[in-house]
Amino acid sequence: MAVKQKPTDNNKLIAENRRARYDYAIEDTLECGVVLMGSEVKSLRSGGAHLTESYADVENGELMLINSYIALYPQARNFGHEERRRRKLLASKREISRLWQAIGRQGMTLVPLKMYFNDKGRVKLLLGIAKGKKKADKRETEKQRDWQRQKARVMRDYG
Repeated sequence: MAVKQKPTDNNKLIAENRRARYDYAIEDTLECGVVLMGSEVKSLRSGGAHLTESYADVENGELMLINSYIALYPQARNFGHEERRRRKLLASKREISRLWQAIGRQGMTLVPLKMYFNDKGRVKLLLGIAKGKKKADKRETEKQRDWQRQKARVMRDYG
């Protein structure tokens, strides 16, 4: 009987939206797949993607990633892709309806946090269900981060 090997953590990070955690309070996260063309996957393997100005929305019962940037793949001359096209996200109908209700009723938004390759080599997107922060909330987050940093220094030096 063959021994099953434990899957390793081979998640290769493609792009991360670090600004999202500063601008939004992340309530919940959701992992979903992305429908891509071949030239987009090749471009992602070489690391050409940005999520900084993108967001997700529910349109006609489908979850869409809007305004994300995937660079052109130079070897795909005739069969390339648009850099900022709308891309369909793969999620179950139950998850899509839950997201649609959160967006409509509670005034939340869907922010892509990071894009990565999973263990099987498929592109996954981590979406955050988020509520926008006010300026005072951002200052409070900055204070907490500074305090944690100072506390770690004190513990390292005197602990």
